[in-house]
Amino acid sequence: MVSRFRGQDILSSEQFDLSALDEIFSVVDRCVPIANGSLKTDVLSGAVLGSLFFEASTRTRLSFDAAFMRLGGSVSATTGVTFSSIVKGESIKDTGRVVGGYFDICVFRHAHEAALEEFANASEVPVINAGNGAGEHPTQALLDIYTIHKEFGKRKKRIEGSCIVLAGDLRYGRTVHSLAKLLSLYGAAEIRLVSPRGLRLPEVIEEKLRDSGHKVSIFSSLEEGLLSSDLVYMTRVQKERIPLAERADHECESFVLDRKLADKVMKKDCVIMHPLPRDSSAGAHDLSDDMDDDDRIAIFRQSDAGVPVRMALFACVLGVEDELEKSSVSPKWTKVRSRL
Repeated sequence: MVSRFRGQDILSSEQFDLSALDEIFSVVDRCVPIANGSLKTDVLSGAVLGSLFFEASTRTRLSFDAAFMRLGGSVSATTGVTFSSIVKGESIKDTGRVVGGYFDICVFRHAHEAALEEFANASEVPVINAGNGAGEHPTQALLDIYTIHKEFGKRKKRIEGSCIVLAGDLRYGRTVHSLAKLLSLYGAAEIRLVSPRGLRLPEVIEEKLRDSGHKVSIFSSLEEGLLSSDLVYMTRVQKERIPLAERADHECESFVLDRKLADKVMKKDCVIMHPLPRDSSAGAHDLSDDMDDDDRIAIFRQSDAGVPVRMALFACVLGVEDELEKSSVSPKWTKVRSRL
């Protein structure tokens, strides 16, 4: 069956509906044994990915690269504006047109939201959004929803009817923006938006949640917002995106989710997620690492889902999703440890 995403750009969570998520997740499940090294494939042998990260990234960049190489493809990467011709004055449009002639597909991250559309419009090959400023991060949202389904499945829960908390920097946190758009596809749930002063979710996304039938509540107190929740999606404050003149408006007394607070107000079967990285600096308002051995923590299973989800997108966009099983064989190496 030909995927609806064959040859398409993947730029926004708004490209997906529930049937599209089902299609992608069925491919993700087939990619898991390849992602964890139980099987190997060369289904993308000869294909070359342009991995273009003009903004800092470690996990996302390596996840995309690993996903493409697990499918047998090759990766050509650039990281940082200082290592590109952009410092010489070349436009994003020209960059997109030129490098689109080198590769079979491109992954693109940039600090400015508008740069993504300019690059994609100029590129002659499909482009996948790996994060455009404070705009969106659709592949993170896909792995987030995939993780939610897996974690809720273990607990015999559904998104519909659950209490879901989106907490932290909801204004500049692009992962939250994309996740909220996917959550708007599902039946009514209670969505709590919990953020420090000045970091509320953009109104247009908040209204999208309300218009889809969700009960949306606003909290500034983390303790109140977490009470009796089924899922908590915690994010760090995006300090690098907050204008210096506005930083005083975004200060908060305490926005730390630690073991003490979790045990006080959260249910034992709650799921705690985080898109990573966490802010581990002194006094940071984020998810504390004293939660790491708590059964409610799903952040590393969430992170592990990144490779098979991105593999599935590559397979669908490049039209090889139906070749995965036929091309997969057992590897000659033995992987010491696997969590997938």
